[in-house]
Amino acid sequence: MSDIALRQVIARNARRRRLLWLLVAGAAVLFAASVLLGRYPAPGLIAPSQLGEDELAARLVLNLRLPRLLAALLLGMALSAAGMVFQLLFSNPLVEPGFLGVSQGAAFGAAFAIIYFGGGALLTQTSAAAFALAGLGFSYLLARRLRFGGWVLRLVLAGIAVSALFSAGVGLLKYIADPLTQLPEITFWLLGSLASITWPKLLSVLPGVAVGLFVMLLFRWRLNVLSLKEETAFSLGAAPQRERMLLILAAVVPTAALISISGMVGWIGLIVPHIARRLFDADTRFGLPATMLLGGIFAMLCDDAARTLLAGEIPLGILTSLLGALIFLGLMMAQQFRPRP
Repeated sequence: MSDIALRQVIARNARRRRLLWLLVAGAAVLFAASVLLGRYPAPGLIAPSQLGEDELAARLVLNLRLPRLLAALLLGMALSAAGMVFQLLFSNPLVEPGFLGVSQGAAFGAAFAIIYFGGGALLTQTSAAAFALAGLGFSYLLARRLRFGGWVLRLVLAGIAVSALFSAGVGLLKYIADPLTQLPEITFWLLGSLASITWPKLLSVLPGVAVGLFVMLLFRWRLNVLSLKEETAFSLGAAPQRERMLLILAAVVPTAALISISGMVGWIGLIVPHIARRLFDADTRFGLPATMLLGGIFAMLCDDAARTLLAGEIPLGILTSLLGALIFLGLMMAQQFRPRP
């Protein structure tokens, strides 16, 4: 590499590091502002001094707003990171974290618990997480049985089939649900919300989320290699099938854990990786951390809007879908848009 090319690479990496630190600062500032943003004691931002004067406001911030904001941050980070991992490993710019039957499995598990186990929070959360992971397991086992195409294509086809089966199951459960009690609860869960997040709920999913995010960050150096063809990745010293399955599992576990407490929240994992790649190109050393930060910022902004725009709570899934679709249209209409996996 010539001296000029080396200097260009160093300058590009330095620019990426500066931009990454700006995202860190932006996420921290937004989190601090969101803690003080709400509808009590008055709509809008409150002064930090008011927390010392108003005991109810302080308890609301510590026991409700803080765990909710942390859940929003982690939800955005996990969904966006999983989206980038899936888009690279499957060489498809339009896959998202619910791929491989995960989201539909969680929806089926939640609906099943609501109808047959009374809809208790813990049972619904446990059932949703269990069926989300079962969706991944079914997809993997089905892919092993298929005899068409390579491993990645078989996993894609298996994921589509398993998602369709779980989706049909959700439709059946909605059909037999009590229209006055169970059906509204299932519908609200499917719309997604962080309104019921408390410290016990957040702490119950934190270990799985932390491990999954750590593994994805640890293997971010390998993502570019694993996105290549299997023979090429193997020749570069990777163990493609084993490492891909490890990354898929690392992406699915936090997704399943967080979906189990938030309900269905879409578009974050589809849109945010595209934005990160426009800012950081295809280098996942910087792109994956940036995707996590952008996803966390996006989720916190949507949750802030969900709990402050109206007197009543707006389901988070509605806002993420609305804003995600608008951003997606903007990306498609942009002159330089190139959907890259």
